[in-house]
Amino acid sequence: MAGTASVAGDVFVDALPYFDQGYDAAGVREAAAALVEEETRRYRPTKNYLSYLPTPDFTTFETEIMRNEFERLAARQPLELLSMKRYELPAPSAGQKNDITAWQECVNNSMAQLEHQAVRIENLELMSQYGTNAWKVYNDNLAFMIEMAQKELQKFRKQIQDLNWQRKNDQLAGGAKLRELESNWVSLVSKNYEIERAIVQLENEVAQLRQQQGDENKENIRQDF
Repeated sequence: MAGTASVAGDVFVDALPYFDQGYDAAGVREAAAALVEEETRRYRPTKNYLSYLPTPDFTTFETEIMRNEFERLAARQPLELLSMKRYELPAPSAGQKNDITAWQECVNNSMAQLEHQAVRIENLELMSQYGTNAWKVYNDNLAFMIEMAQKELQKFRKQIQDLNWQRKNDQLAGGAKLRELESNWVSLVSKNYEIERAIVQLENEVAQLRQQQGDENKENIRQDF
């Protein structure tokens, strides 16, 4: 691995994925997965990373019908069947066969049902006359929305690709610089080693010369006496 970058202020990532080699070597992926698994087991969050967000209000968009339905589901009550009572045309009961008011209510109900069916027929006729064009307009609007969404998607994909290319170029340039610096470091270390070895050799030679000079001085003094 090469390079060190700060992430989130307190986490350091030592990797240049576009430059480093060896990721495809046998056992590397398994070793990385084992490290992640081991850290996941012992990691305990020390702070709430969502503390800057407001407390969500899940009832903002609830309607009365939705609220009642949620309560029914929470109480595990069965769903009420669709009532077809208003479409029925019941005759007066046996005890009201001679009741004019009961018959009047039945007639009024029949007239309401008849008017309802007439309105439905009228709506179907209007749909048959204008529904096609309305549906075409809707489809055109939908196609336009899809086209705009696809353009937006392509824009984001291009931004992601450009970002990845920029990351790759930066990492390759940084990796090349690191390799150059590493080569210079190795060269300087080698030169330092050669210098240190030459110094040791010179020190040995100086020591030998001093010892030889001392022996010669002793011999000269002995000869003088």
